[in-house]
Amino acid sequence: MKFSEFGLTATLLEGLEAMRFENATPIQEQAIPAIMEGKDMLACAQTGTGKTAAFLLPVLHRITENPPAGIDTLIIVPTRELAMQIDRELEGFSYFTPVSAIPIYGGRDGHSMELERSALKKGASIVIVTPGRFIAHLDLGYVDLTKVRHLILDEADRMLDMGFSQDIMKIVSTMPRSRQTLMFSATMPPQIRKFAKELLRDPVEISISISKPAENIRQLAFEVEDEAKYPLVERLLAERSHMERVIIFAGAKIKVREVANRLAQRGMKVGAIHSDLEQFEREERLLAFRNGSLPIVVATDVLSRGIDVKGIDLVINFDVPGDAEDYVHRIGRTARAEAMGEAITFINRKDRIRFGRIEKLIGRVIEKERIADTGGSGDNRDNRRRDQRPPRRDNAPRKSGPGEQSGPPKNSNRNRWNKKKSGSGPRPQSGPKPSE
Repeated sequence: MKFSEFGLTATLLEGLEAMRFENATPIQEQAIPAIMEGKDMLACAQTGTGKTAAFLLPVLHRITENPPAGIDTLIIVPTRELAMQIDRELEGFSYFTPVSAIPIYGGRDGHSMELERSALKKGASIVIVTPGRFIAHLDLGYVDLTKVRHLILDEADRMLDMGFSQDIMKIVSTMPRSRQTLMFSATMPPQIRKFAKELLRDPVEISISISKPAENIRQLAFEVEDEAKYPLVERLLAERSHMERVIIFAGAKIKVREVANRLAQRGMKVGAIHSDLEQFEREERLLAFRNGSLPIVVATDVLSRGIDVKGIDLVINFDVPGDAEDYVHRIGRTARAEAMGEAITFINRKDRIRFGRIEKLIGRVIEKERIADTGGSGDNRDNRRRDQRPPRRDNAPRKSGPGEQSGPPKNSNRNRWNKKKSGSGPRPQSGPKPSE
């Protein structure tokens, strides 16, 4: 279905045409008409399906046709990164419209707080917020939500997991009951349905492509104990030094710092992203990653959702995610817009049952290789599954492989991860896409 068939205003179609977007995704085909009819919605759609455009375009259409007198639309999201992403997409879609918008999230200086306060008092048309920061404004008494027509909860499951349910209900209590409420979630556990019953009125329900990674992602797993993960990740990156962007996901902030420091000591250009960083540091590293000057990022699940970075070649799960759905979101960072991608997961002995749940969820068994714990060796070519190699005699000499080197690979000045190489520099970025 083409965007021109939805009956959107000319200014919105002009913006979509400028960004060379013509055909809608399945979530957009189902959601846009229902939202334009004023119906509440409960939609299950993971990142990459185009859900952001699905709720932004009909809201922008209504605001353009019937300009509000104050804050018209409140979009609540779990993370700063998602707030920034939605704001970027909104800027592209609304380029030819008079709609005003502001993202509100924590981790910035007092000057940002003052700019947010000013925009809220003047009544920006669309406000994109993280719950904690917005409540700080709400408690100061100058935020008027009595004219809100649209409330949108994006990644509602993640917000409940992060303990934001009470904050959300506090915000909702200041809004008119006659509003239109849209709830988008990547998963649909019982607590989401219970939460939806409290907020939605006779909602339209939509479910799109749940829990299935893109077919063009090559998935591979290594059975490896924790001590051997570090040399293994070093070897894998050395073998893939032609790749331009790599995300490594770790399960905790301390592990993120350890992995990033280890790779930096090996001469690789790498940055860590986690919640302990100042907001300007996170934004700076994301920008460097986006423009190609920082090829490797190590992160917590804060980056598994809500970022739109094109051209990610490889995702490495240094730790198996705690939730099977998070695996889908993590590896969904690669193979965007029909490009090819690769996802590699490290599985220690304790994680095998958990990874089995992931395989059950995605409906396939992932190819695995076993890496023996050899005191730091990461050479899987000498340590494949035991049933794939003949037994070694006790007195047989052992060969050392490239994964056993203690330093960076030879000719490391040719390795694109090495800091001595300047890289190709920033690349021009296209506008935001409805497919996120």
